[in-house]
Amino acid sequence: MLDEGIALYFSAPHSFTGEHVLELQGHGGPVVLNLILQRCLELGARLAEPGEFTRRAYLNGKLDLAQAEAVADLINAASSEAVRSAVRSLSGAFSVRIAELVEALTRLRMLVEATLDFPEEEIDFLRDADAFGRLDVIDASLQAVRSQARQGALLREGLTVVLIGQPNVGKSSLLNQLAGFEAAIVTEIAGTTRDTVREAIQIQGVQLHIIDTAGLRETEDAVEQLGIARTWAAVEKADVALLLVDAAHGLSGQEAAILQRLPAVARLTIHNKIDVTCEAPRAMDDEIWLSAKTGIGVELLREKLLELAGWQAAGEGAFMARARHLDALGRAASHLAAARESTAQLELFAEELRLAQVALSEITGEFTADDLLGEIFSKFCIGK
Repeated sequence: MLDEGIALYFSAPHSFTGEHVLELQGHGGPVVLNLILQRCLELGARLAEPGEFTRRAYLNGKLDLAQAEAVADLINAASSEAVRSAVRSLSGAFSVRIAELVEALTRLRMLVEATLDFPEEEIDFLRDADAFGRLDVIDASLQAVRSQARQGALLREGLTVVLIGQPNVGKSSLLNQLAGFEAAIVTEIAGTTRDTVREAIQIQGVQLHIIDTAGLRETEDAVEQLGIARTWAAVEKADVALLLVDAAHGLSGQEAAILQRLPAVARLTIHNKIDVTCEAPRAMDDEIWLSAKTGIGVELLREKLLELAGWQAAGEGAFMARARHLDALGRAASHLAAARESTAQLELFAEELRLAQVALSEITGEFTADDLLGEIFSKFCIGK
């Protein structure tokens, strides 16, 4: 006797995967469940591969590919907003919007193909069918979906923010202020931070990965030199760079040199220590005046970071989206733009509409290569 439990049998297609499924429910606890699992393996069962159950559900038509990916996103959601976004995708809201776009493109393609195949019927494609009016509607709908998908991608991936500047400008103090606790050591000694310090925080449900770095200066200290090298490596991978300067002197030659070396990344200049200069907190363009020590003006920074991320407060309609979804939506938009430029040649116009439809169909898995499926489901947890 291992345990007393329940055996539930789900007859196909009334299961998650659409196949016959036997579910064994024990009393829980890792030791007991592992004993049951080992006994099942002894009797001839095998362990599920990563994402196998969800992949079977997709292959058996229980879920489309966007819904299948939402299963993993729901499991890995790091905020309540991310959970709601993943649930929307899992329930099919994202897929429905994509299906509507594909259907609208199909109807428009039918009109174009009819014009190409039956020119003797003299179908006035441009006037009677209002083809370009239909294209405008499709394009507007696509832009709305892209906006919602970008919001979902932001909820899923978050934003990487790196703090840079000379030593003792308050980078570690700002990290602690944003995190809400002392994540980094703060002292008056220049060069206290020798290595990157990472902390994850949330602003309105958006995950921000804040990276505190070693102060940028000329130094003979070998350890500090390694920290500075890691600072620049972190900047290369960041979405936003916050350059902290002392509000007492503002931008100096050293800061100008740092700005010149920065890669193509969104940047903000933070004038810190206004508690010493007795200035009021304010935000002007890409500059913010605040006090990392007292917290005055930090809320302005939070708002600016969300603005740089493209976050919209009304994120309830967001779908949980991945990089491949955004890529497919972007390619579809490009093909629609190319179609608009090809109206004088209906063959090219029709081809661009077809390519836009194919790009959108990749999202739900109607047109998806097997190697992409393997990559997607390999990132799931074991089994599910």
